Amino acid sequence: METTAVEALGSGIDFSVLGLFYKAHWVVQVVIIMLLVASFWSWAIIIDKIFRYRKLKKSFAAFEENFWSGASLDDLYTGLDAEKRSPIERVFAAGMKEWRRSFEAGGALISGANARIDRTMSVAVDRESEAMDSWMGFLATVGAIAPFIGLFGTVWGIKNSFEAIAVSQNTNLSVVAPGIAEALFATALGLLAAIPAVIAYNLLSDRSARLSNRLDAFADEFSTLLSRQLERRAK
Repeated sequence: METTAVEALGSGIDFSVLGLFYKAHWVVQVVIIMLLVASFWSWAIIIDKIFRYRKLKKSFAAFEENFWSGASLDDLYTGLDAEKRSPIERVFAAGMKEWRRSFEAGGALISGANARIDRTMSVAVDRESEAMDSWMGFLATVGAIAPFIGLFGTVWGIKNSFEAIAVSQNTNLSVVAPGIAEALFATALGLLAAIPAVIAYNLLSDRSARLSNRLDAFADEFSTLLSRQLERRAK
């Protein structure tokens, strides 16, 4: 057995990554390309989400500090940058816009203002939460199906190995090894794509949920504050 292994290694068979790819069956090549693209795209999403959530956390804290500083709500709303609003600022802007629409030209309060403000901010929170969760489904999908795609490549590579044995009528390692190697390579790529995607999905989902809960809490507090002001004006 050791002699056969040495012969295989000395026979000029290329077991490098590129060598395995070039010699693999086209079906296995497609599997490898799919897994590499999925892995690359997953890492791009992971890196983008990490920096984005970190930036959102800081922007939430900065806005809430300004909001509770006692400054005028109208001044705070006017000072918002329309092009660079954070999610919490867009929720605030949605509430303020509906607040201003709740009064007639003469200054009289339009009935049902509280319900409309609550509904408007609820829609804004849902929209922002959905935006923060964008591409998370892709990570979940990669984590779920990448191992099975790799397994498909493994099965196909093993099938090619048995076909090579049948055609050559030779069980020498140099005949079997290339197919087995490409099969294991596909499995490894499937795990390489799936494991980071699953870990990142769980961690990033937790961060996204915390930010969404923070938006919900702010919307409730802001709605309560506006309700008090509406009650004062209604008297």
